[in-house]
Amino acid sequence: MKGNPEVEEAMRLGIPTVERSVLLGYVTNTYPCPICISGTHGKTTTTAMTTQIMVMAGMDPAAVIGGKLPLIDGYGRYGAGRNVVVEACEYHNTFLQLVPHTSVILNIDADHLEFFKTMDNLKESFRKFALLTQHRVIANIDDANTVAVMGRVDRDVRTFGIRQNADYRAVNVQEYRPSFFEFDVAVQGVPGVHVRLSVPGYHNIYNALAAYACAEGAGCTPSQCAQGLQAFRGAGRRFEILGEVNGVTIADDYAHHPTELEATLRAAKEMDYKKVWAVFQPFTYSRTQMLLDEFARVLSIADNVVMTEIMGSRERAEDYTVRTKDLAAKIPGSVWFSTFDEVVDHVLAHAQPGDLVITLGCGDIYKAAKMMIARA
Repeated sequence: MKGNPEVEEAMRLGIPTVERSVLLGYVTNTYPCPICISGTHGKTTTTAMTTQIMVMAGMDPAAVIGGKLPLIDGYGRYGAGRNVVVEACEYHNTFLQLVPHTSVILNIDADHLEFFKTMDNLKESFRKFALLTQHRVIANIDDANTVAVMGRVDRDVRTFGIRQNADYRAVNVQEYRPSFFEFDVAVQGVPGVHVRLSVPGYHNIYNALAAYACAEGAGCTPSQCAQGLQAFRGAGRRFEILGEVNGVTIADDYAHHPTELEATLRAAKEMDYKKVWAVFQPFTYSRTQMLLDEFARVLSIADNVVMTEIMGSRERAEDYTVRTKDLAAKIPGSVWFSTFDEVVDHVLAHAQPGDLVITLGCGDIYKAAKMMIARA
């Protein structure tokens, strides 16, 4: 990359350089049985869940995870086993550098369309990823876009789901406390082991089923899968409870797409908090512009909405007309600020004991959560 002093020095010295996704492909291919987990939503959680099960079962997998897994106190690990568990991201087709032994498609939703342009292009990318699979594809039968892609893939496919008759299906689903679920896993229609999740949200049933299918396929027993899933208490920045300030619970979540925000906020609303505060940092102008109405709809689930300016990341503000004020105009009672200091001051001045404040976004909004904790 021009302008990067390390890359420029490597080029001057004749040292080969490769892009991160290419290197990940090289590393992954040193293991006999890579498990590559893709999907618009849930990749990090499912990769972390699968790693948790396999580590606890003594399988000694390697792992590359997009969030910090407390069990291993890191974002990845070296393992001497046959498997490497990898979070496989579709952005810029980076997951096409991988050669999975087992691949997972959790779901396919409208995202990164500034790159893919159309949903057809996005689905075609997932189809190419599935066709790279050497052994088995594990796919969400309840997700229409995933089902459409699987209809054009000549690979051994195992399905998971709740509503449809999947190979791995959650049955007898019950809420054992607000927003926390337990269920039985029926394999090929035969009810088996009971699973109780320690992370909130109905959507995590799907993530758990995918992780179960991966781990069992790698040699873990049903009881080991259930034990690992119950022991899993989340990856970093996935509904991560950070602390409490004057009776107000402060949490942080990576959700940055309307589907993810809806899942997180609905789970939060079902829990025993008086009011839910969504502190949201929109990420990229293109996503905000294309999904403006959807962002407004799902953020309105919260009792109070506080926002920052859009974090452009790879995009320049001058190339787009959309701003946070346009989103705020669609959410009655919402407010937005230019700085984290203003956000923190406003939230701590108005949140009451018993409330939940959750920072949301894949940028650096977590810093605002930490600033709130520092005020304790």
